[in-house]
Amino acid sequence: MPLHDPLLEPFRLKHLQLKNRVVSTSHEPAYAEDGLPKERYLRYHLEKARGGLALTMLGGAACVAPESPAFVNNIALYKDEVVPYFQAIADAVHEHDTFVTCQVTHAGRRTTNYAGDWLPIVSASGHREPQHRAFPKAAEDWDIERIVAAYADGAERCRAGGLDGIELMGFSHLLEQFWSPATNHRDDEWGGDLEGRLRFPIAVIRAVRERVGDDFVVGLRMAVDEARPGGLTQEDGIEIARRLVAEGIDFLSVLRGGLETDDALAKTIAPMGTPAAAHLEFAGEVKRALDVPVMHAGRIPDLPTARYAIREGLLDLVGMTRAHIADPHLMTRVMEGTEDRIRPCVGAGYCIDRIYDGGDALCAHNPATGRETVLPHRIATAPEPRRAVVVGAGPAGLEAARVLAERGHSVTVLEACDYPGGQVAIASSAPRRRDLIGIVDWRVAECERLGVKIRYNTYAEAADVLDEHPDVVIVATGGLPDSGVVDGPEHLVTDTWQILTREVKPGAAVLVYDDNGDHQAISVTEVIAETGAAVEFVTPERTLAPLVGASTSPGYLAALGRRDVRTTLNTRVRRVARSDAGGLEITLVDEYTGQEEIRRVDQLVVEHGTTPTDDLYFELKELSRNRGAVDQTALVELTPQRIVHHPDADFQLFRIGDAVASRNIHAAILDAYRLCLAL
Repeated sequence: MPLHDPLLEPFRLKHLQLKNRVVSTSHEPAYAEDGLPKERYLRYHLEKARGGLALTMLGGAACVAPESPAFVNNIALYKDEVVPYFQAIADAVHEHDTFVTCQVTHAGRRTTNYAGDWLPIVSASGHREPQHRAFPKAAEDWDIERIVAAYADGAERCRAGGLDGIELMGFSHLLEQFWSPATNHRDDEWGGDLEGRLRFPIAVIRAVRERVGDDFVVGLRMAVDEARPGGLTQEDGIEIARRLVAEGIDFLSVLRGGLETDDALAKTIAPMGTPAAAHLEFAGEVKRALDVPVMHAGRIPDLPTARYAIREGLLDLVGMTRAHIADPHLMTRVMEGTEDRIRPCVGAGYCIDRIYDGGDALCAHNPATGRETVLPHRIATAPEPRRAVVVGAGPAGLEAARVLAERGHSVTVLEACDYPGGQVAIASSAPRRRDLIGIVDWRVAECERLGVKIRYNTYAEAADVLDEHPDVVIVATGGLPDSGVVDGPEHLVTDTWQILTREVKPGAAVLVYDDNGDHQAISVTEVIAETGAAVEFVTPERTLAPLVGASTSPGYLAALGRRDVRTTLNTRVRRVARSDAGGLEITLVDEYTGQEEIRRVDQLVVEHGTTPTDDLYFELKELSRNRGAVDQTALVELTPQRIVHHPDADFQLFRIGDAVASRNIHAAILDAYRLCLAL
């Protein structure tokens, strides 16, 4: 830790004395129940307060009216029942000298017509938002009057709930839909010039301020530059910000861009494969132009960048939101001088992509985030140390070794390769996904700190495991590519691993067959296309890579577009054979019509997940006390595994991760974490 750490400087935000400069900015983890922030929501924010940050912000955003229904399981701020839940959160967070605010919004067109009470959604004009696909009505005078009052009511509920303030959400939501010339095409008093376009937002701010008084923080999140044709320029945005600050705004959370399309979302909530802190200097320009506290969050994942932002005066408060999803105790590490132990955000986008796919926010490699009601972030020492052998140093195996060692057990890892990481190491060899290796590096460092012995170049057989005299054996041997989905000689099929590991070079004309739908095939397609090869991407799905989410797909799609990759949907690869003319002859079949057609290429690359590498598990099964059986109730409830089939056997046996079935990184790590917490 630096002798003088700018992140640890206090900061006065109106009447609030913040203990440091780090905040978790407003975002919606989609943890609400019945529109209310109940225990799960509380525990999520409480963990970050325990972790030492200065300000945590609820909602992303809380909706003030029923015709702004939850689009990502938002808090229903129009319900009076929300107040006691806010009170519970505020009381819990305040105990740790952390402040808490809530983002307040009417989403306008940025929602759906087909949720909640199915009321017609409204916007400044009747133009559809591409991402949410809803057609709004242009707000009438009575809509505007009602919504202004709803904002004030919502703000009052936040104050009654003991929160320290609110943040009005302008960014791509109704307030911005009124003040932006790209979305406001009205010719009445609520549109036209800047005065008209600001009439509604100013009415909202005045109503809110009148309702909550002066001793309550009211901030604003806004795009100071929309970075799109017909939208606000930076000069426009600064003028709007200046006028709204004069109306009673206490801080600005500034961004550049928008949210109206997946591409715009990916430029704002940037995933791996994109520059970190891309809009930080822009935020500094805004701060220099305005006399108001400024915060900014935009892929600031590491402490050196955060320190730079504060030290150079680019920001007053730095948002490290995804960094706190990965490690809610980040600021405690700073204060303790143990920054090297911070679990890094790798930018996988798993948190945001799940939300936009109708799920809840989960971290790719912290299984406890969002599960605070059932999984602890801190690992307790076991009552009795045991000797454990973990076979495989992929994400599941490394996580098992880390947790077991943290609990005080003696752990040896046997790894067949001369390096750790398993499939994550392979995936991270693609330039766009290189940051994934942080998942491995952090666990290896933690294992080293905890005294875990990792033996590389050890293809473990049953005798090797038994020689260690283990009490517990965890088989985390992963899987191998499954290319048997295509009829034809095996040697005519290349799998995605062979391309990424450079075992096989890409051909000049390549057909990539994706029967998985996740990152693997589209990532490899980008790698192959960048060599200049002519590539066709074929999938039986009705959309391209459906498991790749809204924030991460635009980068792939742009790359495939630049390289003229041909995409063919609703189609299976039936068989592959040698062509009489040389190369390969691929038979395709339409998923719905059954019609066949032929492709002639140099190379067929197939992605169909993995099949478990489970020989060792089955060799050990009958020698183990539990025959590999898992008490799933005990697993979920974090109680010890007590199944006994062979009382005289010396060890328990479990398998985790892709050694069980082909799944993603989060599933593999969750397998290991909750199993080993109770061993």
